[in-house]
Amino acid sequence: MATLKLINVTKQFGKKVLAVNDLSLEVHDGEFLVLLGPSGCGKTTAMRMVAGLEEVTEGAILIDDVDVTDLPPRKRNISMIFQNYAVWPHMTVFENIAYALRLKKMDKQTIEKTVNEVVDMTKIGELLERYPSQLSGGQQQRVAVARAIAVKPKVFLMDEPLSNLDAKLRGTMRTELKAIHNRTEATTVFVTHDQSEAMSMADRIVIMRDGEIVQIGSTDDVYDRSTNIFVAGFIGTPPTNFIDAELISENGDLHLTNPHFDLVIDQEKASALKEYGKRKVVIGVRPEDVLLVDEAQALFSESCLVSEPQGSHQVVAIEFDDSILKFVAPSQPKVEAGDTVNMAFNTEQLHFFDPDTEGRI
Repeated sequence: MATLKLINVTKQFGKKVLAVNDLSLEVHDGEFLVLLGPSGCGKTTAMRMVAGLEEVTEGAILIDDVDVTDLPPRKRNISMIFQNYAVWPHMTVFENIAYALRLKKMDKQTIEKTVNEVVDMTKIGELLERYPSQLSGGQQQRVAVARAIAVKPKVFLMDEPLSNLDAKLRGTMRTELKAIHNRTEATTVFVTHDQSEAMSMADRIVIMRDGEIVQIGSTDDVYDRSTNIFVAGFIGTPPTNFIDAELISENGDLHLTNPHFDLVIDQEKASALKEYGKRKVVIGVRPEDVLLVDEAQALFSESCLVSEPQGSHQVVAIEFDDSILKFVAPSQPKVEAGDTVNMAFNTEQLHFFDPDTEGRI
């Protein structure tokens, strides 16, 4: 396949809109890289510049160390799969897949062989004579994937390709796309705003905000070592709970205090927080690290605001200061609205952030 490099790439629309700001990124050969972020963060604009669908204001784009910044899309040897599938309505499935191969002057036998290979991979062999209007959304998406694979591009670009599918089909296609990636060893850039999609598919995740990269890393990196409050709050469902607290030294121990609790910090974390040097801190607590305990073990107790049964577990919400704290509990015993819940933290998994800079401590 190929490597892809973006070097100090900037995209400005007019004088006021800075969509992508000085973005530098390297996608490794055969990597499945996900650009993740909220709407308007610049991820799709970055992908469209790679595809040649948007001009680069500043910077350079290299595929296999060849500068393609000013090349038209057809000369970049990439395939792009769009959110709306973009299959040609007047062509059958076979013709949709074969069209680009005919443009490459392939002979009939090679075209048929290639089409058969990719429809096998995408499980649409029985649909070859149908037109797009006769296909479901999931089937159309498979046709778009097959068409992209058939031309054997150096780089695959996927712009939220699953967002128009229902939840169950989206989960199935997610698995299939990753399996196809593994089989083709394709260099792939996948754009999404769905963090669970990103976490389940990516070799590395690039989290973007306001046209800039906030953090790059594996799923474990961005989840367990979030670089700031934005990342910690964006990754994970339900999202991280943030609690304002103060650091107080007392009798040689370091305490995290809040109107609801007083928590003594273990020595390893205490030494890092002492180096931090400030009194105020934001605690980040993942929902799975708020523990439902007996009253005798409780760090604090509150009344349940809402309980959301999820079958294998339940999500319990309480009012906490001026926000709502959510945590994941076993499905039994059932927690009902109004019940008193006794809680503690998994102190080994607490995250700490500077309330001023919002950066990780």
